[in-house]
Amino acid sequence: MRSILRIPFYIRNTGFSILWFGILVVIIFIFSGESFGRIYIDINAPSVQKFNIAIPDFKNLSKNNEHPELSTKLPGVISNDLDLSGYFNPMDKEAFLEENDVSLTLENIRFKDWSVIGAELLLKGSYACIGRSLEVEIRLFDVFLGRQILGKRVLGDISHYRHLMHRLGNEIIQKLTGHPGIFLTKLAFVGNASGHKEIYICDYDGHNAKRITSDRSIALLPRWSSDGKKIMYNSYKDGGGPMLYMKDIVSGTIKRISARSGLNTGASWSPGNKKVALTLSRKGNPNIYMIDLNGKIIKQLTSHWGINVSPAFSPDGDKIAFVSNRSGSPQIYALDLIRGTQERLTFDGKYNTSPSWSSLNRIAFTSMNRGCFDIWTMNADGSRLRKLTEDQGNNEDPCWSPDGRYIVFSSNRTGRYHSYIMNGNGQNERRITFLKGDQTAPSWAP
Repeated sequence: MRSILRIPFYIRNTGFSILWFGILVVIIFIFSGESFGRIYIDINAPSVQKFNIAIPDFKNLSKNNEHPELSTKLPGVISNDLDLSGYFNPMDKEAFLEENDVSLTLENIRFKDWSVIGAELLLKGSYACIGRSLEVEIRLFDVFLGRQILGKRVLGDISHYRHLMHRLGNEIIQKLTGHPGIFLTKLAFVGNASGHKEIYICDYDGHNAKRITSDRSIALLPRWSSDGKKIMYNSYKDGGGPMLYMKDIVSGTIKRISARSGLNTGASWSPGNKKVALTLSRKGNPNIYMIDLNGKIIKQLTSHWGINVSPAFSPDGDKIAFVSNRSGSPQIYALDLIRGTQERLTFDGKYNTSPSWSSLNRIAFTSMNRGCFDIWTMNADGSRLRKLTEDQGNNEDPCWSPDGRYIVFSSNRTGRYHSYIMNGNGQNERRITFLKGDQTAPSWAP
């Protein structure tokens, strides 16, 4: 049996012995046996071995056994989160030996019953319902060491139980990797379930999808602001060509940003949310411009013949990746906003488009090969090309997660287009939207 401990480090005493002693006494009192300051998973490693995690049904501690269905729903949400992360392998409950009524406390857990079935981590949970309130507690254990790693308790409305479990899932990821989780993030996408192309938003896992526009026309290309409060998108609702609109998610208001003759498409928010890059064709050829949030042009960024579209800011805001056919076919270029220089990044393939620049400085894009579209990634200078999808229909519109470790994209591998997510290395692909019709052009909120 191997220990799952990978990169341990410890908080060292720096001279404040009495203060540290007091803090430790309080922590130990709350969660006896918890391991401190250990990183279990190195997410920067070239490949990550999944850990077997056992997640039994949660124990119902409600006074009158209210909402017994949550005993399976709560662990189901967090199991799906951990599975989608790509770091864990949730185990089949049929293999469990320990009775489900065993308490959460360390001394009552028979770790041999879990180690013999191959479990490396054990997540135990309980909940209590009081009126409309729901309190959930989880405790995470290292099966090999027989020690508690994490203990957390959350409180909220019963109707928001998925949100509560996403919070706890993030706590687990933070504890085991040292990095924040993505389970509370949102997605936007284009859906046509209503008979028209409208903008929808949903949780990162596809749940709680709702339509946020009622244009009854064609809405396209949603793009989140970095604070997650607004979405830029294109719509034909006012007639003529595609115009640029901004939807305030909090207030629900919609503001028209750019309605110039021709194209007003492909908006990309700058870091800080004060400027937007987009394509305008006001002078004939589609070129990329910078505008403010009132639609005023700040600067024209490209002035080449042909088509210049799909701008995507670098994480520091100093560069923009975009698509141009100036070489004869659509290729991805990088524009240095400080120096004013431009360089071509893609040379393989005759059709490369839809760049998305990650917080870790990788660029994902769509490339056509043998008549099909697939998702590729590369470094910011065009090096280290890697193909992530293959032989599964068309795979398009990649967009990075806020932490730069996952990609959401659209694929028609089942016949209709739906949204999928995968790890940044192409592993662990999962379909996440199941609405009627198509779901395309996904955008990942911070």
